[in-house]
Amino acid sequence: MNQKSDQNEWLAIVNPNAGNGKGHKDWNQIAGILEKKHLAVNVKFTEAKGHAITLTQEAVKKGFRNILTVGGDGTLNEVVNGIFTCNECAPTDISLALIPVGTGNDWGRMFGIPLDYEKAISIIKEGKRMCHDVGLISYFDGKDKRQRFFINIAGLGFESVVVRRTNHQKDKGRSGKAIYFYNLLMSLLSYKNTRTEVIVDGERHSADVFSINVGNGRYCGGGMRQTPDALPDDGLLDVTVINGIGKFEIIRSLKMLYDGSILSHPKINGYKCKNLKVSSDSILWAEADGESLGHTPSEFSIIPSGINIIYGEKITQQA
Repeated sequence: MNQKSDQNEWLAIVNPNAGNGKGHKDWNQIAGILEKKHLAVNVKFTEAKGHAITLTQEAVKKGFRNILTVGGDGTLNEVVNGIFTCNECAPTDISLALIPVGTGNDWGRMFGIPLDYEKAISIIKEGKRMCHDVGLISYFDGKDKRQRFFINIAGLGFESVVVRRTNHQKDKGRSGKAIYFYNLLMSLLSYKNTRTEVIVDGERHSADVFSINVGNGRYCGGGMRQTPDALPDDGLLDVTVINGIGKFEIIRSLKMLYDGSILSHPKINGYKCKNLKVSSDSILWAEADGESLGHTPSEFSIIPSGINIIYGEKITQQA
């Protein structure tokens, strides 16, 4: 990457640790398919958490306008943040693609990007592009205010506690859907609802909140449908607020988290908005695309048509 890039080339950012080491184990297979499909690809491997942000920034500076993420939702989030913290070009000048090798692969699920590498690469080769909204969350890390872009789903409360537990175990080399589900059940034992004020496009709501999810996408946590009606290109955030719900009621309602019927529950409210502000009596932890962040007070906003993505199937309201 010492030379200025041909803008038709792809820069592949590979997370070797994604999917419990699948990124490393399967890379030669993936590289062979890319070569067979005649896709010109330069490759960079991430070496630590946050490294994909730096690699993306460097790639854009060198002229790359096609970024291929080989990893999971967390790696994709870092690439998006690298794109949106560059000044060399508008984010809409970038095309973003994914070969999913992570644990959850929730963003790819929404666009029909399969786990089969040959099929996923065929989608990239076909090159169908669409403009995708991008979310932005501002939050606090102690006394310091920070922000993070997200492409799929961000959240506050219970979901973020589960994500923190899961990410801690990922750092120790343990991951998978079973680990996530175990952490979900264990977190229920100690978690308490928090008195929260939610301001949706200027309209105030107060409640004892279990969790808040804010999505451009529909899936999180390895297939849960927390924001089941979200559209990635409508210029709006979908917000799901779970209010004052007990532990046993959550367990009884787990099926609703997966079958898309969550908004029919009487203690769950759904909104569509452009701006959301959240403050709480005690802190609510935040996450974005499965990456653990800081805590409330937080604010969410939307960047309509923020980036171009390569997709297999385009989601509709009825999907």
